[in-house]
Amino acid sequence: MMIRTTQGKALLAQSLALAFALTSTTHAAPLVSSPGQVAAIPGWDLQSSTNVNDASNLAALSQTGVDTSKWNKVDISKCTLMGCLLEAGVYNDTTLFYSENLRAVDASQFSVPWIYRKEFELSPGSGKHYLLQTHGITSRADIYLNGKQVTDKAFQAGSYAGHTYDITDIAASSNALAIRVHPTSYYYDFALGWVDWNPWPADNGTGAWRDVEIKQTGPVALGPLRVVTKIGTPLGSKPADVTLRATAQNLEKTTVTITASGSVVPESGGEPLVWTKQITLPPLSITDIELTNVVQKPAIWWPAFWGAQPLYKANLTVSTSDGGLSDYAAATFGFRTVTSKLNSNNDTLFTVNGQPLQILGGGYAPDMFLRFDKDKWEMEVKYTLDLGFNTIRLEGKNEHPELYEVADRLGLLLMVGWECCDKWEAWSYSQDLAVPTPVWNDADYVIANASMAHEALMLQTHPSVFVYLIGSDYWPDTKATPMYINALKAADWQVPVLASASKRGYPKELGPSGLKMEGPYDWVPPNYWYDIEPSRSRLGAAFGFGSEQSAGGGTPALSSLKKFLSQSDLDDLWKNPDKELFHMSTDTSQFNQRSIQNAGIWKRWGAPSSLEDYLTKVQITDYEANRAMFEGFSAMWNAKRPATGVIYWMLTGAFPSLHWNLWDYYMHPAGAYFGTKVGSRMEHVAYDYVKKDVYLINHSLNLEGSRTVSLQVMDKSGKVTYNNTVSTSTKPNTSKSIVSLSSALNNIKDVVFLRLVLTDDKGNVLSRNVYWIAKSVDTLNWNDSDWFYTPVSKYADYTALNKLATANVSATIGKNTADQTTSITLENLSTGPAFFVSLNLVDGKGEDVLPLTWSDNYVTLFPKEKVAVAFQNLGNTKPAAVQILGKNVAKSTVNLSEANGPAASTKPKDDSGQGLMSPKLSIHVWAAAIFTIIFSLM
Repeated sequence: MMIRTTQGKALLAQSLALAFALTSTTHAAPLVSSPGQVAAIPGWDLQSSTNVNDASNLAALSQTGVDTSKWNKVDISKCTLMGCLLEAGVYNDTTLFYSENLRAVDASQFSVPWIYRKEFELSPGSGKHYLLQTHGITSRADIYLNGKQVTDKAFQAGSYAGHTYDITDIAASSNALAIRVHPTSYYYDFALGWVDWNPWPADNGTGAWRDVEIKQTGPVALGPLRVVTKIGTPLGSKPADVTLRATAQNLEKTTVTITASGSVVPESGGEPLVWTKQITLPPLSITDIELTNVVQKPAIWWPAFWGAQPLYKANLTVSTSDGGLSDYAAATFGFRTVTSKLNSNNDTLFTVNGQPLQILGGGYAPDMFLRFDKDKWEMEVKYTLDLGFNTIRLEGKNEHPELYEVADRLGLLLMVGWECCDKWEAWSYSQDLAVPTPVWNDADYVIANASMAHEALMLQTHPSVFVYLIGSDYWPDTKATPMYINALKAADWQVPVLASASKRGYPKELGPSGLKMEGPYDWVPPNYWYDIEPSRSRLGAAFGFGSEQSAGGGTPALSSLKKFLSQSDLDDLWKNPDKELFHMSTDTSQFNQRSIQNAGIWKRWGAPSSLEDYLTKVQITDYEANRAMFEGFSAMWNAKRPATGVIYWMLTGAFPSLHWNLWDYYMHPAGAYFGTKVGSRMEHVAYDYVKKDVYLINHSLNLEGSRTVSLQVMDKSGKVTYNNTVSTSTKPNTSKSIVSLSSALNNIKDVVFLRLVLTDDKGNVLSRNVYWIAKSVDTLNWNDSDWFYTPVSKYADYTALNKLATANVSATIGKNTADQTTSITLENLSTGPAFFVSLNLVDGKGEDVLPLTWSDNYVTLFPKEKVAVAFQNLGNTKPAAVQILGKNVAKSTVNLSEANGPAASTKPKDDSGQGLMSPKLSIHVWAAAIFTIIFSLM
């Protein structure tokens, strides 16, 4: 940590502040009042420089008593300009996100500087020092306090470039802080860009998007705490070395002797490990403090599905010779090890605590206006784990410490790194910059170095962080690479560093990244993932490590679509399948329309007859494509060329989006989500569309033993044409082919259904999976592949499923009080299949109850089959009913409040098939012997 100092005493500012204080009848409490205390500026007065008299005179604007009564009042500590204006009520995001209303925001208002201003109290005195800490301001900022310049835009530049400034000589009892932020260009500034993810915010993210803080210390100030661990083997039974490090800066012009005290204690409680050391610091010097000790029996931190997440609290304090506290630094950490290596195919394989881990995850998107909501993020982590994922990738959207704290606690791994396609990758060899962008100059390297140093220190102690990618689509140049590496080393970085997320090139210091970025990003059929040979031309198929790819799906459910699309917008979805759509991407992107996926829907399923028919076919398509992707990678974990990991593009959108969603902006999961969830189950059986093999998959570290797989093939009328049972066994962290269905699926007339059910040696159902399989798979034209998809030259034909006989499904409600889930048993009372039956939880007004998880959804039932699913309400809205709808099942509603009487039925009351379900329900008593299938992933 290097603390910048300011010049002069600012006597006039102090005098004015004192005069103001003397005439005040009340005094606000000091923002900070004890050594080591840090507080964010709690809110802001915000105004455009065009609306401020003498806006260029920050010295005057940073004096107390300036009239800001006509400025925008913002009661949160951090926000971009648009985020602040939303908070202040100037804009409303419900209105902004509706249809194309975002286009109406006047972007020209953000082409000039804006000013953040706040007055606050301190209590200066002898021996007290005050620091101003930034953590990145977009794009650049001039900072003044009490009439004096703290720094200028040349130094305080970059969204991640955090700096610490000594403001002791400027601080007064009453203080005024003014920050002038400058307009942002993604191609000229180190910011948080969006590329083709969504339309860009009008302000380009300009502003104090991270906290600006005031810290009080004594004569010696500490930088962020770094924790270095060295774990003995076997893990947990051997001691571990733990070293606490932090920079100590003597802020005085005299020698200071301090006592450094370190402590480590389990977060769950216990006896702390404490040790001390005396250190003498020369005047105005910077020294690295280091204290090392041994934890005899360290509790090991594991990813969620493999074990517990024990955390430890580390503290480092420095006290002066008179025993007074000068400063302290604290962090939470976990004992774990992470390694990466290239296998014989130059694909990266990660290990956690010595165990090979197949990475299954998705790409993170923050809110479009960078409004971070910790509670929502925690729900997103819970959704991610519910999907069966172990990882989220953050491409240049590093957010805030709270994000990592949640991931540490819940056991989610984070793949962190810089972003692509803008200033961050303005290399002479970059081919993907949308506009001419100047390559880095000397000042750019300084900003990037400060950014890396800050982020490394912010991330270093978090066990959830398992890798840093210092490039995304391209690797950094010969000057930036060692600079980044040295910054990470200075922060005591202990996990892998990779050059990029692609195989386009690499610096000699790091070697190949072992990650591929070869698409797809738009719809491909399910056999794409299994068509793995020859691998040199099979792009994103299930081998190696795919750092960002997907079938581009994720269409929200109708209830969500109505929140942000007009009736005309909704009509366009199915009446104008090739139309460019605002809620897809930027206007110039390949992804601003749905023509590729729609071509598949029209060719495979037939032209939709209504919006509802279109959305049903879309959800089927999303489910099928996503399930196949994750089943393909899971099945190929132990293949000749292993599938070592895959990151789905993306988890969710930065605003209400029509694609790249596993759940939508409103936290509503739909077909893409549940297809992914099925494909990522801990133990699972999956169908290979190319070889027609069935794979047994086991992602666990401890589940093994005998397993039974039952396989049935049924035609669309309900006739079973194949029935078989396979006895096998499973081992942890493996996948294998167990049976071929080539003969069973050799003579398909049009479409059949394949049901796979996996049970353990006690008969417990571990996985259930139903496929719809056409006479032939889609024919991929690999030779004409583009970077974002592979075209289909001949489509599979599923039109026979448009003529399925209407199925009658009953529903029985039960309450599982042990884990606060409500179970629903669906029973197909018909002689034919009930295809793609979805359930949606609503309140008394018919509005979606969110957030929530379902054990399974969009299920297909064989004749007379019962399937039990369960929901868990994660929010505060009281559910009232469940809406049920299937491809050949009439829409109906189950009233949860009247859970008595016979089971409800979806049998239509009239020829329209739209009659409501009877509200008379029975309480279902669960027993182990009853065939229930509740997939609650651990």
